Amino acid sequence: MAPIRDQSPAPLTELHGHGLRLRPWDAASGSDVETWLRGLRDPEFQRWNTPLRLVTDRRSAQESLLARAQSATEGTSMSFRIADAADDTALGHIGVNEIKYHLKVARVGYWVLPEARGQGVATRALLLAAHWAFTELRLHRLELDHALGHDASCRIAERCGFAYEGTLRGAIFQEGRHDAFRDAHLHARLATDPEPEGP
Repeated sequence: MAPIRDQSPAPLTELHGHGLRLRPWDAASGSDVETWLRGLRDPEFQRWNTPLRLVTDRRSAQESLLARAQSATEGTSMSFRIADAADDTALGHIGVNEIKYHLKVARVGYWVLPEARGQGVATRALLLAAHWAFTELRLHRLELDHALGHDASCRIAERCGFAYEGTLRGAIFQEGRHDAFRDAHLHARLATDPEPEGP
């Protein structure tokens, strides 16, 4: 029997701040499907991430977005399309995943499109999503992990107040494989930690 949550999931609405607009992905939008596919097929994304179900074409991209929409409906994961607030240009993705309301904990993950890197997009989106998770979902702890050696993710996590807590041995898949594992850094931030300064 599943644990009973102490609250209903917050509706997935748009988030605005730090020059960004975060909104739910739309599996019925050809543009969203194309952006999702492009992000997950990007060589830099694939270097550091190996999803359980690979996204290789438009059909699998749409199926992936439909699954995320279902998770949002169930309140177990909330996925946002990151866009520029001024012109709605797609910049990447951020998700608040594996939400466990009974423990008040979740995991965050993100990626940024190649042309949007180096502009602080991930930092700004993480600050915005974390604030939402702590204030609207009333979570106590947010965790973030990344493959060992992914120094950019380490810097983003620390800028956003996610303290390094240790190395998880064999915690995530090796690049492009589901039969081998690699270590990951674990970072976390608590609702009681000081609010980081904005970018």
